[in-house]
Amino acid sequence: MKKELKVAASPLTGTVFCGSVSKDGRSWLSDKTDVTGQACAAVAQHVLKEGGSVVVSRDGKPLYEINVKELKDG
Repeated sequence: MKKELKVAASPLTGTVFCGSVSKDGRSWLSDKTDVTGQACAAVAQHVLKEGGSVVVSRDGKPLYEINVKELKDG
């Protein structure tokens, strides 16, 4: 059976991790990997494709607005 991957940010450091979690969902298993740079780049690319602004909602309630501006000199 294929393991389900989770992506989450650490509440202490802000580091974005991807990996498998225990059955109770409380702890990461040994395959936890720091994907902060990749995750941020992927979100920026997604938001740009959507017009530069995206609202993230949960249960129909807006939680975050993400705005991205491409830097031409970067």
